[in-house]
Amino acid sequence: MTRLYRGVFIVWIALRYGLDELVLSNFRHPSLRVLTRVLTVGRDLSAPRGQRLREALERLGPIFVKFGQVLSTRRDLLPADIADELAHLQDRVPPFSSAVAVATIERAFQRPVDEIFSSFEREPVASASIAQVHFATLKGRDGKEREVAVKVLRPGMLPVIDKDLGLMRMMAAWVEGLSADGKRLKPREVVAEFDKYLHDELDLVREASSAAQLRRNMAGLELVLIPEMHWDYCHPEVMVMERMKGVPISQTERLRAAGVDIKKLARDGVTIFFTQVFRDGFFHADMHPGNIQVSLDPKTFGRYISLDFGIVGTLTEYDKEYLAQNFTAFFRRDYKRVAELHIESGWVPPATRVDELEAAIRACCEPMFDRPLKEISLGLVLMRLFQTSRRFQVEIQPQLVLLQKTLLNIEGLGRDLDPDLDLWNTAKPFLEKWMIDQIGPRKLFNELKAQAPRYAKLLPELPRLLDDFLRHRGGADNQLMTQLLQEQRRTNQLLQKLIYGGIGFACGLLAMQFVLRIRLF
Repeated sequence: MTRLYRGVFIVWIALRYGLDELVLSNFRHPSLRVLTRVLTVGRDLSAPRGQRLREALERLGPIFVKFGQVLSTRRDLLPADIADELAHLQDRVPPFSSAVAVATIERAFQRPVDEIFSSFEREPVASASIAQVHFATLKGRDGKEREVAVKVLRPGMLPVIDKDLGLMRMMAAWVEGLSADGKRLKPREVVAEFDKYLHDELDLVREASSAAQLRRNMAGLELVLIPEMHWDYCHPEVMVMERMKGVPISQTERLRAAGVDIKKLARDGVTIFFTQVFRDGFFHADMHPGNIQVSLDPKTFGRYISLDFGIVGTLTEYDKEYLAQNFTAFFRRDYKRVAELHIESGWVPPATRVDELEAAIRACCEPMFDRPLKEISLGLVLMRLFQTSRRFQVEIQPQLVLLQKTLLNIEGLGRDLDPDLDLWNTAKPFLEKWMIDQIGPRKLFNELKAQAPRYAKLLPELPRLLDDFLRHRGGADNQLMTQLLQEQRRTNQLLQKLIYGGIGFACGLLAMQFVLRIRLF
């Protein structure tokens, strides 16, 4: 019954804030216009449509707020008034009581808040769908005071999320059972992925560990700053981290006045994204403007500041390699290779004709090349690709849904910073370099180094194992012993050939890399 009550509540909120009118008013058919007038009788819908949509999403809870946050980055797909209102969802969700936040902190650490912090600002500096942030001053073990940010989980979140996810699972089951595209779209698996990420976001210790991993991964890039975690003060409901000082990336005029190179900032954002995805396979998956600032400190001037690590994405080595090959072929406009990769991966039926899939992909992608970001929309491209995938029965990969969401966020961010940014030409050199690294000597050396402990343990044991085997057999089977000795000699010869072959292979790779670099540069 709880699902039914939640469903009724969602319908009531939609009617209360006139979301039905917002949808129907976009249609020009006379009958629909009449229906809109009939449905709006007796309801006060004088508030602006963007405000009504934002307030409705806030009333519906964290899942719908997350949806609004993603929409707010796509100004190319939304009217300006709606996009401006949804931008308030990024970091200006109504806060909960500071007394509740203090009680949560004291319950987590079993100490009064004034004993934990030298000072604690009761007024939150940011409030989001899952948690809110307070500034404080922490006295460390060395006696030094450090400025910190305290993230406190919003109370009562789990029951609401579980109810919404239950409804989504039910709807996903209906879609899978009733729709012809149900099995291909894998809605239940997509909901399961969303479920996992949302519940991970409710555990602030997990978020702190994700932030620490990203901080280590990005330490040598010198393009992004990630706050340090204070592990003695991290709890599933409370997280204390280094306070970061910067300007929100949405305040572009303020950044220009400070001397920040906005075009470089846009390119750096693309570089950070592709580095996290293809080099590390571990990426910040909630990169909307509310979670990104820019440092104006002279030591780190112009660097990104990443915040809020509740949602991170991971990719396997297979996923990374497959995506990199797709992107590289795509940037080179090698649509035949893109089609072949889809068939090889099993994403489309094996009987699919390569030439037909190639032509369909070309029709979707070719019009957006050599054009600045302001003249194309990745959202519309993805929509056309979706139509193509439906025709060719492409199976949706749930593990890549989060990556698609993040790519849309990056495009929306790049569009706001530099509308003339060529997303594809910016990313192409990075991906080609990554592909070279995957087949170069460094990759070979790393693979050998990773397998070295196994071989180091196996080789010394080989004579003993052979001796034990021969002793157990006694001398009764001389023929078998002779065969074993022959096999040992063959093994020794094979090892020699492998060593010589490895040296020759490495030399060949060096030569190939040299030729490729000449062609690329």
